[in-house]
Amino acid sequence: MEKDAGRVAIVKKIAEYEKNGWFDRDVEDDPSAPPLYPDQIDYLNRKLKNRLWMKFANVLARRHINRLLKAKAFIIKDVTGIENFIALKDRGCIITCNHFNAFDNFAVYKAIEKHLHKRELNKVCREGNYTNFPGFYGFLFKHCNTLPLSSVPSTMKKFMEAVRTLLSRGEQILIYPEQAMWWNYRKPRPLVSGAFKLASENNVPVLPFFITLSDSDLTGGDGFPVQEYTIHILEPIYPRADLSPRKNAEYLKEQNYAAWKDVYECVYGVPLTY
Repeated sequence: MEKDAGRVAIVKKIAEYEKNGWFDRDVEDDPSAPPLYPDQIDYLNRKLKNRLWMKFANVLARRHINRLLKAKAFIIKDVTGIENFIALKDRGCIITCNHFNAFDNFAVYKAIEKHLHKRELNKVCREGNYTNFPGFYGFLFKHCNTLPLSSVPSTMKKFMEAVRTLLSRGEQILIYPEQAMWWNYRKPRPLVSGAFKLASENNVPVLPFFITLSDSDLTGGDGFPVQEYTIHILEPIYPRADLSPRKNAEYLKEQNYAAWKDVYECVYGVPLTY
């Protein structure tokens, strides 16, 4: 099967960005999106209609994930370290994961679904995914426990308040600290600080997930091999009492990257180089 020209172009763009060290830049050609204003978002679903939409969206999302798995659009080969999540399931934490596919958050959810409170996982997403994404996935971005970022400071104030509330309730929040999605990129990328600042400021642990990939013997509609996912749930990283919030954020970020790097080098059997 001939490989999809768009995907081939993305692979070449990723190689260029890696060479130049542009690790947090988007390689996808996402359209510009309108800003998200405070009156357009109910982060905590305080309104009844939003709670009902959230419940409905979660039902649809679970069915959709199961259909994708049955169709082998992606394959969960194994999950390791589930005990690390179970130990924190009643405590607020920031979950981090490498970001390489639109389905990777589905894989994270599926790995821990049975142990999640109310089978719900909070997920931070980019502003445009909430304000400008069409169709079924746009519906999920709006209603399925998402926490969109915003270019509007007053909206970000609401976002920060919602994060504090969710973590204080003992809920988990998934954040991609590499920031941009690089399609099927297997290496861990240098991390940005936002996720770790939130963990430090709220005095909650970071729970790193790292997904490793292997080619299956199936070919997807894009002409590339369907990927098999092994989801590694690593040991939690706790803020240190002897560090300031700023230094704690750096400490958490460095420890998270080191943990990912260890998994990458162990699984793939090569040193991490760019």
